[in-house]
Amino acid sequence: MNTRRAVLAVVASTCLFLGLLGVSAPTSGAASAVGPEVTGPVTGGNGAVVLQGTSFDLGSVGYTQSEFFLSGTATSYTSANPLGSDGRWDVTPASSAPYTTRIVMNRPSNPARFNGTVVVEWLNVSAGLDTAPEWIYTHNELIREGYAWIGVSAQAVGVAATKAVDPVRYAALSHPGDSYSYDIFTQAGQAVRDSAAKILGGLRPRTVLAEGESQSAFRLTTYIDAVQPLARAYDGFLVHSRAGFAAALSQAPQADVPTPAAVEFRTDTDVPVLTVQTETDLMLLGYLTARQPDTGRLRFWEVAGTAHADDYVANVGAADTGNGAVSAGELDAMLDPPTGTPAFSCADPINTGPAHYVMDGAQHALRSWVLTGIPPAKTSPLQVTTSSDGTPAFVLDANGNATGGIRTPAVDAPVAALSGLGQTGTAQFCFLFGTTTPFTAAKLAALYPTHAEFVRQWAARTAAAVAAGTIRPADGADLVEAAVRSGIGG
Repeated sequence: MNTRRAVLAVVASTCLFLGLLGVSAPTSGAASAVGPEVTGPVTGGNGAVVLQGTSFDLGSVGYTQSEFFLSGTATSYTSANPLGSDGRWDVTPASSAPYTTRIVMNRPSNPARFNGTVVVEWLNVSAGLDTAPEWIYTHNELIREGYAWIGVSAQAVGVAATKAVDPVRYAALSHPGDSYSYDIFTQAGQAVRDSAAKILGGLRPRTVLAEGESQSAFRLTTYIDAVQPLARAYDGFLVHSRAGFAAALSQAPQADVPTPAAVEFRTDTDVPVLTVQTETDLMLLGYLTARQPDTGRLRFWEVAGTAHADDYVANVGAADTGNGAVSAGELDAMLDPPTGTPAFSCADPINTGPAHYVMDGAQHALRSWVLTGIPPAKTSPLQVTTSSDGTPAFVLDANGNATGGIRTPAVDAPVAALSGLGQTGTAQFCFLFGTTTPFTAAKLAALYPTHAEFVRQWAARTAAAVAAGTIRPADGADLVEAAVRSGIGG
């Protein structure tokens, strides 16, 4: 029996409406009259794009990669009034400065596979260089559905690090500072539309989505509240693992324009915003203080059993070609989790949870929302209790997993307690990686007396998540096939 095909058949009918895209075209347009100059494709130097993303040959999955330079004049922003926690910020242009940055483009080699949507990722610089965590988390969904993806070096640290690695290839790059990063990101979105013939090889973008994770999500929070109402460069936003605060609107050497300690998204946003949060984000990055209810344009997903960073994004995602092997390996990793990454080691086993599956679901949900106007279903927040001294904590179930939030088989048919908290390692980033506590053999036997019982429970929970739209059918098939092939139960 082909387990993958059988599972796809079971869940496909539930999610059929999500594939009925193309009802109406978004109508965003950037404010700038003159877009950036686009040059490239870039070649020379050491002959390779400098970017930490996926490591496999894109040609093997029917994709191609190119790199371009964007040059122009960027604007910083200021505000006549202090920025409030409600996100309804009224900002105006301040200073201007010339810049040259780069963008990296991944697209289907066959133009017929392009689905019309371009994802523009604000590349992350938390490690001191440009990385593409959203591409790593969601590339399976992007590739199988035919998206184009563009990574933007929006911040000065990323540009400097890229130039240092290959000073010949990137000699032209020049960044005036992060006060200008917001307008640089706007101009990148504008370039996707205005220079599609060059950047996308003639493909015509219908929808342009902005996305970013961690520090990039902090900056997207500020972008959505301050710049999107002026620029209107993007049709929707996927904000992944933001904090309770937001990045400064402007900073040294320009005038300092700080943001409040707790920042909500403005509720009058003109485009859909989908926010995906992990347990770490709520408790350790302060997002709990910025929680707000769903609206017609805002959706908030909080995912049980997830950490701000995890085994997938750090260790295995870069090599994942989408053939299902990683799903099987991840189930094994929950029983024998790693204690860190090639770069550092933590005191406790790191989180091996299901974040990337939910991110695939979020990717599809945002595109569907933008194209059809139908928002994702509302989901429950993670359940939080407060102790007598005012300290918040997650409400845990009998197996040690958080209750509430988006549910996956990893927490509802568990083989381990998965948390975004509890890491005690002293390495710089360990606190972001959460923990995995595998169940003992005796506990597993009590939960799943037979292998068939484990597969039944795992498959039922997977189907429920697929039906809810938080896991994609293809990922659901991989998850169930991994359970069938495992030795868990009995």
